[in-house]
Amino acid sequence: MSDKQPLRKPQVLSRQSVARSRLFHIESLELRFANGAERTFERLTGSDQGAVMIIAMPDPDHVLLIREYAAGFEDYVLTLPKGLVDPGEDIVTAANRELMEECGFGARRIEPLVELSLAPNYMRHRMQVLLATELYPKRLPGDEPEPLVVETHALEELPALLMRDDFHEARAIAALYIARDTLRQRRYDEPRLGW
Repeated sequence: MSDKQPLRKPQVLSRQSVARSRLFHIESLELRFANGAERTFERLTGSDQGAVMIIAMPDPDHVLLIREYAAGFEDYVLTLPKGLVDPGEDIVTAANRELMEECGFGARRIEPLVELSLAPNYMRHRMQVLLATELYPKRLPGDEPEPLVVETHALEELPALLMRDDFHEARAIAALYIARDTLRQRRYDEPRLGW
């Protein structure tokens, strides 16, 4: 047991909208901490619906990656399929829809793996990572401005992917390592459990 007192969240003294665009909303927070210190924080607020990132496996050893234009880098990057959860959708339905839109596959089996955040000091953005298996061909129209290139890569070759100049999205890297380790553990446990 710890002798430390639980941390008390700072008091929000004021909150105001600083800027808003079609995609982003910047909010300024005036905070007073338990020790009396006051600070101004700015943050990007996120969608309350959340987002999904899909690790789609056409077979037990490979994963589908997409090549898409990333305006932040003004270049094409290799990443996992992902997107926002639409109103009324649960994360499994959203993941399957995004997979159909971006990769041209649906999945008979989709399971949540982990929730990731990105720069939590500045953003309220959560992404659910889901593992999709038992894929079948199915295409839905998406909102991408051009067709995405879908590539298949071996899950065990993550170190080689990290050496590439076009593969660097932290959430995708974390998601792939989590999926790889989860699947390794399952394969290790299966013979011991008699499956």
